[in-house]
Parts: sequence; C-alpha cells; structure tokens
Amino acid sequence: MRLFHEQGYSATTVDQIAAAAEISPSTFFRYFPTKEATVLYDPFDPMLIAAALAQPPELSPIGALRATVTTIREVLPADEWERERQRQRLVLREPELRTAAMDKFAEGIDLLAGFAAQRTGREPGGFEVRNWAGAVVGVVLAAFLGSAADPEADTLEVLDEAVAHLEAGLPL
Repeated sequence: MRLFHEQGYSATTVDQIAAAAEISPSTFFRYFPTKEATVLYDPFDPMLIAAALAQPPELSPIGALRATVTTIREVLPADEWERERQRQRLVLREPELRTAAMDKFAEGIDLLAGFAAQRTGREPGGFEVRNWAGAVVGVVLAAFLGSAADPEADTLEVLDEAVAHLEAGLPL
C-alpha cells in the first residue's frame, strides 16, 4: 500500500513489491497470483460474517449486520481500520481494480446469502435470500463510494446509515 500511495498503482511493479517485502518475485506469486490480488484480498469479510452470525438470534439479518458494524467499531483498532479504508479507496479509485472488484462483490453476495440462510433457515440459493444479499451488497457499495469521495467521512458510520436505510425499505 505504501508503494501504491507513493508511486501510484499502475507505476508499481511486482518486482518493487517483492523487493520492499524482502522476498523474491517467485515467492510473491506463491501468495498472490497477480498484483491486483494484493489489493483485492479482503481479510475482513469472513470476520464480519462470523461476527454477524454471533449476534443474538432474535435480531433480523439486517439487525444483525447493524450490530456487527457496532461490534467491529469497538474491536478493530483505528490504525487497522484506516489501512482498510485506504485499501478500499485505492480499489474504488483505480479503474483496473474497480473492474476486478466485481468478482469480489459476487463473492460478497454468496457470503451474505449464506449468512441470511443460516439466520432464517432458508436455502442460500433461494431467490429472496440472494435478492436480499444483492441489495445489501449494493447498499454497501454505495456507502463505500460515498465515503471514499469524502476523506473526512467515517466509513463505518456511513455504512451503518446505509444499512439502516435498507432496513427502512430504502424510502426516497
């Protein structure tokens, strides 16, 4: 991330990343298949789903997601969240990464559909479950795009507002 910030994403090479990490390029490729993968790797999704599943069962799936945002705010160190925020901004700013991120959004729908299925006793491939998961991903994407455009925005606060708006039925 430091190299991407200093030189720009496109100008940074795998050889430079490997040198900065004090590894060989071949070792780099054992961990990441592409330069894109270094930025697109998101360690938080599984953690978020686990935290959402741990929420009280009486909460709706949306209620559990909102409670998860509060939990993450309380347990995630500020510097770790700031690194994640910088990663998200880079993904949303670089056209090459934005395009590649579409696969990640599809994975997000799968993760959320699995979560909703577990909470509701429905099938993860069911129309309503996948439609709900797609709506959540759309709302999250809109929140990230909005907060990425504002360096002062508290992304977790914007995310909670976005999910609350979804919970209210997305009134205009």
